[in-house]
Amino acid sequence: MPRFIRDIWERWFGEPLRKVEDAALAYRLSPAGRGLDWKTVTVILTAAACLTIQNYASHPDRLTPLAGFVADRAVGPGARREVEVTLRDWTHAQGPRLLWSGITAVLTYTLLPVLVIKLAFRERLTDYGTGVRGVVADWPVYIAFAVVMIPLVWLFSGEERFQDMYPFYHVTSPTEVGHAFVRWEVVYALQFVGLEFFFRGFMVHGTKHRFGAYAVFVMVIPYCMIHYHKPVPEAIGSILAGVALGLVSLVTRSVWPGAALHIMVAWGMDLSCLIRRGMIG
Repeated sequence: MPRFIRDIWERWFGEPLRKVEDAALAYRLSPAGRGLDWKTVTVILTAAACLTIQNYASHPDRLTPLAGFVADRAVGPGARREVEVTLRDWTHAQGPRLLWSGITAVLTYTLLPVLVIKLAFRERLTDYGTGVRGVVADWPVYIAFAVVMIPLVWLFSGEERFQDMYPFYHVTSPTEVGHAFVRWEVVYALQFVGLEFFFRGFMVHGTKHRFGAYAVFVMVIPYCMIHYHKPVPEAIGSILAGVALGLVSLVTRSVWPGAALHIMVAWGMDLSCLIRRGMIG
């Protein structure tokens, strides 16, 4: 490995990661660490529950039977029919369907983990990456990520498989890039804030006391799996991105840099695809 790369690694990651490993080793050797680690168990099971709920609640039509049953029991058969018709309408209308999916993602990524942190663990959210102290000091790392990702986003946006998928809010003419599209892009960005808190915050910082730096690699397994419906290059890239953003969160103790980078890439892909199709500019 070239010396300058070793120096960069040591400067930005080496020493902070050694401290994380030392703390994890000390915990595992302590009386608490030699017993059943209920915190790690709770984090992993909570993560599994959140991802399962998200999978089955991410589209309105998937909740039609349950919502109809509840409406029938609570109000009556008329309410059941009304609820079912509304959910079917939302499923077939692009705007409501995407907003439902985005809001569901935000809630499943944040609500239950926050309750677990505050009520079960009695800990601060800042211990799970929501703080901003010291983040600015590592700005060269973020610039390096941006320099690498921006040309890659533009390059891949020209491929048909990315053109077919992005943006999720499909537009067929420049006039459709309006308020509804912008509203979706805002929810889209919030979704990545929730995603970063869930994977790089709750999962990484919630298990680092047990796994040390390897908490990042544990997190990458479910993270790459949520990309299986995406184009192959993106699914493969999610493994590398998951490791990189996980290490950044571990070192900076903040998920905000990862959220900003994730939003930059997501908005960049949408914008690039629209520009290539002549919808903007």
